[in-house]
This record gives sequence, structure tokens and C-alpha cells, in this order.
Amino acid sequence: MKKGIIATSCLAAGLMIGGRVFAAPPAGDAEKGKAVFEDNCAVCHNADSDEKKMGPGLKGVTKKAKLKNGKAPTDANIKAIINAGGNGMPAYSDMLSDDERDNVLAYLKTL
Repeated sequence: MKKGIIATSCLAAGLMIGGRVFAAPPAGDAEKGKAVFEDNCAVCHNADSDEKKMGPGLKGVTKKAKLKNGKAPTDANIKAIINAGGNGMPAYSDMLSDDERDNVLAYLKTL
């Protein structure tokens, strides 16, 4: 019984003092993502406007209620589009590394 109380107390103290110890670090580096975006995405997508180029403009894409496909702009839904492509957009699942896709997503969140 005492061991359980001590373990629970230590866990609680650890969460209060350094709750971030258990939190995952944010994925992606927006600066690196900007470079990947400019090299791979900017040909077809505007970053500074929501006006369509060849593909939709991506300014504010993560803040919109819905993506063009009707889904919420969650990390998973945006990554699925990046990975699978569609509507003339190539699939980037094999062209970009996981880190590069995370970096692009981090950059899109800054737009």
C-alpha cells in the first residue's frame, strides 16, 4: 500500500514540476519546411494567398473549418493529402522523408 502511495505521489510531483517531460516535442521545423515547400510545392501552391495557382492557395489552411475535400484540417488529414496527392498533385510519400513532410506541415501552420 505504501509503495503505491509513494509511486503515485512521485508521479504527481513529476507532472506538476515538469509535466513537459512526458509531452512529445512538436514535430517539424517550420524553417526547414519553408525550404521544402519552396522546392516542391510553391510551383503549384501560393503560400501568401488563398488564391488558386494550379492547386489551392495554402495561406491559413490549418485555420480553416474544412479542407477542399470537406475534411477538418487536422495534421493527419493534411499529411494524408501530402502523402497521397490527387487532383493533379503527385504523391509525396516516396518523394519526401517523414521529417520533410513534418517540416512542411509545421510551415503550413505558420501561414
